[in-house]
Amino acid sequence: MQFRGGMSELMRQASRLQRKIELRKQELKAETVEASSGNDQVKVVANGARELVSVVIAPELLQGEDLSMVQDLIVAATNAALTKAQEMVDKELEKVTGGMKIPGIT
Repeated sequence: MQFRGGMSELMRQASRLQRKIELRKQELKAETVEASSGNDQVKVVANGARELVSVVIAPELLQGEDLSMVQDLIVAATNAALTKAQEMVDKELEKVTGGMKIPGIT
C-alpha cells in the first residue's frame, strides 16, 4: 500500500487530527453527566474533564442516617459519575478519530 502525498501529508493529517481532538476535549469540558445512588438521594454531576461539578444530598438522608452509609452513597455516586464522564469522552473522541484507538488521547 502506497501513501499519497508522502510523509509531509501524513504529518499534516496527524496535526489536523490532533487539533480536532484538542478542540473536542475543550468542548467536552462544558458537557456534564449525572449519576446517583441510594434511590436518587445522592446525585453527583461530573463534566467531560472528569471533574465534579456538583453534589446534591437529599436533606432527609442526613436526618437520622448513619454517617458511614451517607459517605458510602457519596463515593458510589461520585465513582459512577466519573465513569460516565470517561465513557462520554471516549465515545466522543472515537467519533473524531473515526474509531481509531490512539494511545494517550484521553
